[in-house]
Amino acid sequence: MSLRLRKFIGAIALFVLVVVWALIAMALAQSPAIRDNSVASVAYYVVAGIGWVLPAMPVEAWMSGGRKRKMVEGDMKN
Repeated sequence: MSLRLRKFIGAIALFVLVVVWALIAMALAQSPAIRDNSVASVAYYVVAGIGWVLPAMPVEAWMSGGRKRKMVEGDMKN
């Protein structure tokens, strides 16, 4: 698969991931335990705001086609 196609598919996957993540995060934020407690609310929004990065990392690695790893290994051999 060409790198261009990987990036296109990956961009769509990341967009879908962020939209779904935001919808789920908003739905969970309405629970009384989070909504009524300001400390829990702040902690929840920090975790929910940063949490999408972890599932996005494998998608980004797949999009790059392993180019970063090959470049680092190539630099170490020379």
